[in-house]
Amino acid sequence: MNQDNGFELQRASMVDYQLRARGIGSPLVLEAMGRVPRERFIPERMKDCAYDDGPLPIGAGQTISQPYIVALMTEALDLEGGERVLDIGTGSGYAAAVLGCIASEVFSIERVRELADRAARTLAAEGFDNVRVRCGDGTIGWSEHQPFDGIIVAAGAPAVPDSLKHQLAVGGHLVIPVGSEHSVQSLERITRLTENEFRTEDLGAVRFVPLIGEQGWS
Repeated sequence: MNQDNGFELQRASMVDYQLRARGIGSPLVLEAMGRVPRERFIPERMKDCAYDDGPLPIGAGQTISQPYIVALMTEALDLEGGERVLDIGTGSGYAAAVLGCIASEVFSIERVRELADRAARTLAAEGFDNVRVRCGDGTIGWSEHQPFDGIIVAAGAPAVPDSLKHQLAVGGHLVIPVGSEHSVQSLERITRLTENEFRTEDLGAVRFVPLIGEQGWS
């Protein structure tokens, strides 16, 4: 068996046992998670751990999230296909690739230049030409391309940034960890009901690196 076939089997097993068995039910999310080669988005020395049930270090003090968390947050956006999505905290680019399998356009922001450049190269090499990456402050969003049907934030914030809330389309969802900088956070889904009304739901406890920026941690 060659290495690529081995990764395909691990990916299929991950979808069955880490995602579907834990309640991830969206066919679009399951298909996307089964399609994106996670091994291409991590350092070479970590490839044998690509489908482990947990986060992995990717350099610059950052991590690639556990597959289940990527699937959970993506499913919480309630995408149907063809949307415009904002991804905050590009990291390796893996979650942006998963989103790119569903949404028509993904705009992804990473504050660490090294990671932003590497993710852009990987996404291009894997054919995700509907994902655009830039280096910058994700807490203030990407106003030139608003409104977004979904916004996903892969870092923990002290509070929900107003800039992100107001770049949501009416009916859109923002999924973000909120809470202490160095302990467990609450994964929140904010839905924009009208121009000035929002609904917040608690999706459970998570742990993420801090969201650094103007409207995050200093």
